[in-house]
Formats: sequence, structure tokens, C-alpha cells
Amino acid sequence: MIPRSLLPDRFRLGSPLQLLLLVCSFALAGYAGVRLLAGGDTWWQVVLWFVGLALLHDLVLLPLYSAADRALTGAAGGHRAYVMYVRVPAVLSGLLLLVWFPLISGRVAERYLLATGRSVDGFLARWLLITAVLFAGSALLLVRRLRRATKQRPPVVH
Repeated sequence: MIPRSLLPDRFRLGSPLQLLLLVCSFALAGYAGVRLLAGGDTWWQVVLWFVGLALLHDLVLLPLYSAADRALTGAAGGHRAYVMYVRVPAVLSGLLLLVWFPLISGRVAERYLLATGRSVDGFLARWLLITAVLFAGSALLLVRRLRRATKQRPPVVH
């Protein structure tokens, strides 16, 4: 057996908890795939959907958000640590938009009303409010970090 310290980084295994979580995620994905494809005639649509999403992500979305990240890093003067204060709220806001898009856009308003008896009127306003709070909180954390950095800087001698 080769000692762990002699293995290149790419061959080192994570902690047992990481491995357990990875195995559980594969098991859950396999279960979902089996349940999803058990419908019979819909398997082709599911495969087409996943292939289409992979192509959309790799050919359209990845270049778009990579370019946006480079522009943001350039605007921050190359300080990658400051870019995280925009990335995190943007990702969280985007994830919320992705999950709640049918209700935010109002595309399923009738179906939602029939199923729950509630209107979809507030979803867009709530998403915008949550997005504003995320960015405002991130801005406050950035200001706090910048103030702390300027307080720790030694005074300039003339």
C-alpha cells in the first residue's frame, strides 16, 4: 500500500464523511433516475431534457457568467476577495429565481390558484426584496471588512 503522503493530490481521498455523503448523493440520484425513467415512454424526453440542459449550460450560460465574473474581477481591480461579496448574493438570488420562477413570472398563476386557493401576486415582490436584502447585507459585510483593514494599516509617515 502506498503511503497517503506520496499520492498526488488528485488521488487522495477525502474524509470518511465526505465519502459517505458522496455515496449517498449517488444513491439518491440513482433512485431519482430509476423512478423518473420508470414511466416507460417518457424516458426519451427525460434524456433529451438533460442533454439539452447540459448543452445550454456549457455553450451559453458558462461563457456568460464567466465573462460577467471576469468583468467584475476587473472592476474590483483584481481583488478576488471583494468579488465574493457580489458572487454569493447573486448566486443565492439566482437559485431562488430558478426554483420559484414559475410563480415569480406568473406563468402558473391559474394552476397555483386552483391547487392552493392563493394568488401568486407577491412572489415577484418578495424575490426582489430578498435579493435586495442579500446584496445589502453583503455590502455591509464588505464595508465592515474594509474598515477593519484600514484600522489595522499603519499610519503613513511624511
